Amino acid sequence: MEAILLLGHGCRLTSANKALKQMAQMVMEMGDVPLVEIAFLQFEKPDFFEGVSACISKAATRIIIHPYFLYKGRHFEEDLTEIIGEAQKRYPGIEFAITEPLGVHENIARVVLERLKNDVKPFKMLKPDEIEEKSLEIITKEMGEKEFKDMELPIVKRVIHATGDFDFAQNMRFHPEAVLSGLRAIKNGMNILVDVKMVEAGINKDILERHGGKVICYLSESEVKEKSHALEKTRSSVAIEMGARENIGIVAIGNAPSALYKVMKLIRNTDFKPELVIGVPVGFVKAIESKEVLLHMKYPFITSLGRKGGSPVAVAIVNALLKIVEGLKVEI
Repeated sequence: MEAILLLGHGCRLTSANKALKQMAQMVMEMGDVPLVEIAFLQFEKPDFFEGVSACISKAATRIIIHPYFLYKGRHFEEDLTEIIGEAQKRYPGIEFAITEPLGVHENIARVVLERLKNDVKPFKMLKPDEIEEKSLEIITKEMGEKEFKDMELPIVKRVIHATGDFDFAQNMRFHPEAVLSGLRAIKNGMNILVDVKMVEAGINKDILERHGGKVICYLSESEVKEKSHALEKTRSSVAIEMGARENIGIVAIGNAPSALYKVMKLIRNTDFKPELVIGVPVGFVKAIESKEVLLHMKYPFITSLGRKGGSPVAVAIVNALLKIVEGLKVEI
């Protein structure tokens, strides 16, 4: 049996590589060809030898290789000669043949003219806010229907936007009063206590400061370093204890499970009562456990199940709340 192997260069963009798969399907249907496989020279699988193997596994005895390139370049003149020669050594019973690349052809000229006639669009450079808006539209479409409240959905979407990870549409959890409590804290000019500098750096301070609040992070203070060493505690937990005195309305933990445990302990044993606890530490040691404990607290919280989380997630949640506050038309 004869098989056609479409061989593309390969690209780091998955969407670009999908085009070769679509072309293979079209060739098979339009040419009434029984077997068309694809392969890539680099960046993507299957590679050339995997493509050849796929053809042989389906009983091909003759493989016609079509280089899906525009012109004869180094890949055609050098690389193909070498790898086809190696394939002939590996599979002496298989006949190999090769076509010219796409090259200069009147049918390609027709495609160019067709594009000029039907597919000309004004070029527009998207502004940053337009890029964000477009991204959120894509996220909304790909998320589908999820069981989140109207004020929770923008937060989930911004977490996905920050991480590129749709798993957060499944694993984020909200206390029933979480969003309103967080908005109230911001509107009342309360401060946000964070566990690490990365969370501090990412929060939109312009919006927060317009409402009278600021971000508190004592992680780098010399007193914190000295005390953590003396008490044999993590710096993040010591920094949280120090920062808890600063009119805190929201706590945002994006890195350290020990900091989240410290927050919960302070709430349980002292008069520290923030409006909202955002607990999304990431990692393999105590991250899952600390979030599961938070999940059962009666005070307002936002968390994510499992190992996933991190500073970008904590920042995205806080900034989503700040954006919601900016858009509020009524008092809360």
